[in-house]
Amino acid sequence: MADSRIEKLARLLVEYSIGLKKGQKLMIRGHYIAAPLIRECYRAAIQAGAHVESQISIEGLDEIFYKNASEEQLKYVSPIAKLRVKTIDAFIGIWADANTRGLTGADPKKMAVAAKAGKAVNKIFMQRAAKKQLRWSGTMFPTNANAQDAEMSLSEYEDFVYGAGHLDDPDPIKTWKIISKSQQTLVDALNKTHEIRVVAKDTDLVLGVRGRKWLNCDGHENFPDGEVFTGPVEKAVNGHIRFTFPAVRQGREVINAALEFKDGKCVAATADKGQDFLQAMIDMDAGSCYLGELAFGVNYNITRYTRNTLFDEKIGGTVHVALGAGYPETGNSNESGLHWDMVVDMHNGGKIFADGKLIQQDGRFVDKRFPQPAKT
Repeated sequence: MADSRIEKLARLLVEYSIGLKKGQKLMIRGHYIAAPLIRECYRAAIQAGAHVESQISIEGLDEIFYKNASEEQLKYVSPIAKLRVKTIDAFIGIWADANTRGLTGADPKKMAVAAKAGKAVNKIFMQRAAKKQLRWSGTMFPTNANAQDAEMSLSEYEDFVYGAGHLDDPDPIKTWKIISKSQQTLVDALNKTHEIRVVAKDTDLVLGVRGRKWLNCDGHENFPDGEVFTGPVEKAVNGHIRFTFPAVRQGREVINAALEFKDGKCVAATADKGQDFLQAMIDMDAGSCYLGELAFGVNYNITRYTRNTLFDEKIGGTVHVALGAGYPETGNSNESGLHWDMVVDMHNGGKIFADGKLIQQDGRFVDKRFPQPAKT
């Protein structure tokens, strides 16, 4: 029997997240294992009157590429990919894994070269998205591989994924409109701040945010959502930070990562596991050693770590920063082939200060000027 939540998710993505209109050009990209959701998104988009293309990946292609590609192939930028990003009106990305460790054996230096080459396409994508010329959303289709990473059965993981997105609600779109309004009040307060200080275990990081715009992540770009973020002033990040949860990228896991910043630049990086990979990513290009994002997780319906950044960075009472590319709409101009979110849990003694005043403690906002988003 088909899961009705898949159809609900597809409708939400098409109608709410990207607001697809008749005649617009949509690209749907996803792994073949996510076929049930891809089909429903395709159906909803066709019914909306859009022109739809799909790009379906299969297992093992990336592994073959990184094992066999020449330097020239690693640096190649597809003109087709460029043209597509320049011309589509909307994009839905569906993440799903048959094997989350498929690239564990890939050479991190090769991965860095390919990611650096991809910066040209990513820049076009992000600039068009910032100008609202391109609407996009990314979501997760639950698989056994991801359930195993989260230490759940598939049915438990499906309930977790769809529950985080309120897809059990009679009208999920209505729910997300309520969430949007609640989070916007917090965003409005943060837009008046000049400096954020994050203090936690082995963490004391000061980030300049004067003149930067905070954005409300309310189910349009990522789904499920539940964060507010900005791009810190590029050369106004100083101090050190240690990440509570393993930092995961392309199947690689970096455990107990710690970074030190001086005048915006990461000048030291350590990890108990995966330090070589971490350093290779930091050394990717001129922008990969700077921060492109500072964010607060405010989805208090997500309460546990699952080794999936889409969910982990949204956990209510967490902070995350991203090495690499910033989002132009925040005012951050950092460019990189990297955008890597890393998360700090603030629940046990963590503190956030805005312009020297305590606004959050133990994962909950304590200053009335900065309202605590409600658990829905």
